Amino acid sequence: MKTVSENRAFGGVQGVYSHASTATGGEMTFGLFLPEGAEDGPVPLVWFLSGLTCTHENAMVKSNAQRWAAEAGVAVVFPDTSPRGEGVANDAAFDLGQGAGFYVNATQKPWAPHFRMWDYVTDELPRLLFNAFPLAEEAQAITRHSMGGHGALTIAMSFPGRFKSVSAFAPICHPTASDWGRKQFAAYLGKDESTWAGHDATLLMRKRGFDGPILVDQGSSDQFVDLLKPEALAEAMAARRQGGAVRLQKGYDHSYFFVSTFMEEHIGFHAKALYG
Repeated sequence: MKTVSENRAFGGVQGVYSHASTATGGEMTFGLFLPEGAEDGPVPLVWFLSGLTCTHENAMVKSNAQRWAAEAGVAVVFPDTSPRGEGVANDAAFDLGQGAGFYVNATQKPWAPHFRMWDYVTDELPRLLFNAFPLAEEAQAITRHSMGGHGALTIAMSFPGRFKSVSAFAPICHPTASDWGRKQFAAYLGKDESTWAGHDATLLMRKRGFDGPILVDQGSSDQFVDLLKPEALAEAMAARRQGGAVRLQKGYDHSYFFVSTFMEEHIGFHAKALYG
């Protein structure tokens, strides 16, 4: 692992690190904010999975997560959204290829050799983090934005007991019924739609739910709301009587202005679950 940069922030340290990844077959970069309390021992960890076109840097710079994480005494990790570099398949469209990994393990050409973001985020990167930094493996939460919201919800429901809480900003809630999902799943996973269900938050909610609290915020003026389908997840949560909330925030769009506005509430939501 290489240290790209480390900067003092809100009493803690915002670092950027890179490493050779077995899962993706190339160099991966991530950001990690450690609060001041990490100097004395392991601290809880909140995962922030970003959305389409993003790198590790977008949420790290724009979400203001470090301010509230420092107050709550939790670390925040910002993984990249896809493999990158020479020899990694790409597409001219913004919603496929580099910057659009969709947190799945691709099985189709030309994506399969590198696009294994499910394994990277759920296995390889956690092992690296808990070996290298003062983080409490038993105290994890996960949040995200847009495509990352899709990833956070599906990962949280697929690993019972790993995460104390899950939240999302404008997540892709029902990708098997949306052009933000069907296109990518067909490319990465193939045309057999039975292989898609494990990556659809609405279908997973109907099938198994989440063993903790959920918080989802959606802007009422989000230009992509018809692709995100928050109503499908809300209906599935209500039918299952899942503990949690899907909130419609009047006038907000899909941007990081929206995310940063409600970041304090989301970090507080996770801190409450993490610290019991």
